[in-house]
Amino acid sequence: MKHGKKYVEAAKLYDKQNQYDRDEAISIVKKLAVAKFDETIEAHIRTGCDGRHADQQIRGAVVLPHGTGKTARVLVFAKNAKADEAQAAGADYVGAEELIPKIQNEGWFEFDVVVATPDMMGVVGRLGRVLGPKGLMPNPKAGTVTMDVTKAIQDIKAGKIEYRLDKTNIIHVPIGKASFTEEQLADNFQTLIDAINKARPSAVKGQFLKSITITPTMGPGVKLNPAKLV
Repeated sequence: MKHGKKYVEAAKLYDKQNQYDRDEAISIVKKLAVAKFDETIEAHIRTGCDGRHADQQIRGAVVLPHGTGKTARVLVFAKNAKADEAQAAGADYVGAEELIPKIQNEGWFEFDVVVATPDMMGVVGRLGRVLGPKGLMPNPKAGTVTMDVTKAIQDIKAGKIEYRLDKTNIIHVPIGKASFTEEQLADNFQTLIDAINKARPSAVKGQFLKSITITPTMGPGVKLNPAKLV
C-alpha cells in the first residue's frame, strides 16, 4: 500500500517497533494527525480472549470523561410514555414498527446508536440481520436495552462508547479527536483501559492485553507497552 507524503513524513517521527508509555504515545499520535480535518484518535486493543467461547466474550460500555468529539445520533425504539420520554431526553429519532421497512428496505441509517425498551426487542429483533453486522443491535450489557431511556440517551450524548471483541479478538474504539489536549486523550484512554481490564473474563489465562496501538484516522499507529496498562 502506497502512503502519501504526509504519512511518510509523520512516520519518521517515531520508532514503529518501539512500545511507548501512554503519555508519550499520545503526544506522538497527536503529531501524526496531519490531515486537513480533525482526525479521530482510535485505540486498537488485542486481547488474549478467544471470542469463540461464550465465557471469553467482552462487551460493555463506558462514558469517556471528555466525550468522543462527535455527538452521536440516537434512535430509540419505544412506545407511548417511553416514546415521549425519549423525545424529551433528546433522542434524534423515536419510533416503533413503522421504522422497520425504512431501515430494511430503504437502507436508512441516519443514526449511530440504537436504544430500545425491553418490550420492543421483539420488533428490533426483526432487524437483526441488518443492525447486527453494523454493530448497532441494542444490548443489555451495553445499556442500550433499558426502561431508563433518559439515562441511556444522556450517557450516549455525553460520550458513552461501546466496546466489544471483533472476530479477531481485537477491540476497536475511538478515544477522542486530534484537537483534544494530551490530558483529555489520556483521561479518555485510561478510562477505557480501566473498563476493559475490569471486564476481563475469568476464563482467560495468561496475558490479557496482548498489544495496544493508538492511531489517527489517516496516520500510522503507535504501539503502547501493554504490561504497563494492566
